[in-house]
Amino acid sequence: MPHLGPTELLIIVGVVVLLFGGRKLPELARGTGQALRIFKSEVTQPDELPAKADTRSATDVDPITADVVVEPTTQRS
Repeated sequence: MPHLGPTELLIIVGVVVLLFGGRKLPELARGTGQALRIFKSEVTQPDELPAKADTRSATDVDPITADVVVEPTTQRS
């Protein structure tokens, strides 16, 4: 990986400021930070996927609207 010196970093920052403008930089940084946080949480916790498989059959779909018909469950006491 090439080493970036101070001159290269200043050029990159200058290009970013020219492209996005000074007023958009905080928004850009905030969005990038949120995206990195979400990515990091997804990478570090991949085992939290839903364990229950989708067991709906073709009879659970309304043929007119193509919506899935979900029957209300009764609470057991």
